[in-house]
Amino acid sequence: MWTYHPDLLAVPVPRYTSFPTAAEFGGGVGEKEFSTALEGQNGDVSLYVHIPFCEKICWYCGCNTSVANRTDRVTSYLEALHREIALVAERLPKSARITRIAFGGGSPNGISPIDFVRIVDALTLEFGIQTEGERPVFSIEIDPRTLGAEWASVLGFVGISRASLGVQTFEPALQEAIGRIQPARMIEEATALLRSSGVRSLNFDLMYGLPGQTMDHLRASLEQTVALGADRIALFGYAHVPHLIARQRKIDASRLPGAEVRFQMAAFGHDYLVDQGYVAVGFDHFAKPGDSLAQAALCGRLRRNFQGFTEDQAPALIGLGASSISSFRELLVQNEKNTGRYRMRLSQDRLAANRGIVRTADDQRRGAVIEALLCRGRAKIDADLQREALPLLCGYTTRGLCEMDGEDLVVKPAGLPYARSIAARFDPYRKDSLRRFSSAV
Repeated sequence: MWTYHPDLLAVPVPRYTSFPTAAEFGGGVGEKEFSTALEGQNGDVSLYVHIPFCEKICWYCGCNTSVANRTDRVTSYLEALHREIALVAERLPKSARITRIAFGGGSPNGISPIDFVRIVDALTLEFGIQTEGERPVFSIEIDPRTLGAEWASVLGFVGISRASLGVQTFEPALQEAIGRIQPARMIEEATALLRSSGVRSLNFDLMYGLPGQTMDHLRASLEQTVALGADRIALFGYAHVPHLIARQRKIDASRLPGAEVRFQMAAFGHDYLVDQGYVAVGFDHFAKPGDSLAQAALCGRLRRNFQGFTEDQAPALIGLGASSISSFRELLVQNEKNTGRYRMRLSQDRLAANRGIVRTADDQRRGAVIEALLCRGRAKIDADLQREALPLLCGYTTRGLCEMDGEDLVVKPAGLPYARSIAARFDPYRKDSLRRFSSAV
């Protein structure tokens, strides 16, 4: 069982799905830099396609999404997305190879199945993706509330092999408290449908720290998740930041569990899932031993990107759609967030990227340290970074949460829930932007 040290978790820290984080992006980097980065890609590339629509908006959600209740708005967005696909593909060299395609949102199944197939067809045509032989790995995020039977044949036809199901909790009272009502039967039917369509690796997103949530609620949700055979589980702490996300004001903050209870929930979830045979992947993911994500963690090949922990080894990730982020060795760049302005840029045949940051050599070095600590629990620390960070890590080293092993900093098993806080000591950008981030656990 982990030990709770409140002073070490008092400062909010990023989830470090990139370094530098999106909080450091600025308007001086955008379309020109993105175009140059695209033209320089010759190896493996992953694609992420953002669909910013849902049937209903959950109150806890921090995603860039809106209600898909106006056909004209959805249609015009998809027209812009198709244009972006063509513009990006024009700039990407033919020698680049698309190895993975992930669809996220919002909810990709918030649009019609035929519109989804049209997107896949456009990606296949414009990026020269093979339809036979070795094809990219396709994955999709799914909202069980809008997963009709017609999607089974579509997902099977496209060849979706991995899916992530937004569950959060099975408890009806908690679902009502966060504005996401989906009976257990609905989740069970969605699971069966995805399996029948050919999904081999199925992830369940679960949350702790919800309003009114107890340890018994969490246990019950974990038990049902395991019983349904989830191959992967992402167990996130709810981040209550109503000053940034207005819809979260609908959530009764007075009923949110305190920091120590949240910590206990994270610890319980970790121990329960490990006892059930899952491999702990990083600090908040779990996978069955035979799943490729667990294998990556066990073999030291785990990575971290904007989708979280991943086994994806591609050095470049290209984001398509409003607010999506592209990642290259020397550049991080984000598309226009507002869907109206996103559509306007594409109507003018302009790339949608309008903010980002050029990654300096020091950024790349520090980013490698942070990723290694979060993914492998160990990182080689250069002498100058040791002099800078070790005095800041005294609170962690004296309590046995991390230690130096030669030139390597090692996060010990007891330090796993503190991994983000430990990694943040190598982040020089964190001095003035703490309010933007969520609780460390």
